[in-house]
Amino acid sequence: MAYEWDTRVGAYAVVIEAGRILLAHWNEHGRTGWTLPGGGLELGEDAPTAAVREVREETGYTVQLDELLGVDSLHIPAKDRESGDDRPLHALRIIYRAHTVSGAIVHEVAGSTDEAAWIELDAVPNLHRVSLVDAALALTYQSPDRALP
Repeated sequence: MAYEWDTRVGAYAVVIEAGRILLAHWNEHGRTGWTLPGGGLELGEDAPTAAVREVREETGYTVQLDELLGVDSLHIPAKDRESGDDRPLHALRIIYRAHTVSGAIVHEVAGSTDEAAWIELDAVPNLHRVSLVDAALALTYQSPDRALP
């Protein structure tokens, strides 16, 4: 059976330490914005492994996943796809809370991101960012037992 849309599954990490969030600057197909470190699963890879791998590739940090926060679902009409594909895209974005265990900021070379940075949480509303950041922060703080950093 052929589908009339494409599906992409990605895994991402929310890393918040000392009132700052670790973000990567997405820069691809003429579009840019700050995003969570993470990205698409490779064939046969599970989501937790993908999240840890992508954070390391995009930021230079090794992280440990603390919990699954949730899954965000994004639908992109064919006309809005950067790739020019003629089918809509359904993106499933698996979001984890994580903390760093080692590493230091390293900017990805020849990837979909070009910079990594720790951003003060109070500066996030004024950032040019993708919707994933807001979705992840909403999941992070939706539960009463999750205190603001």
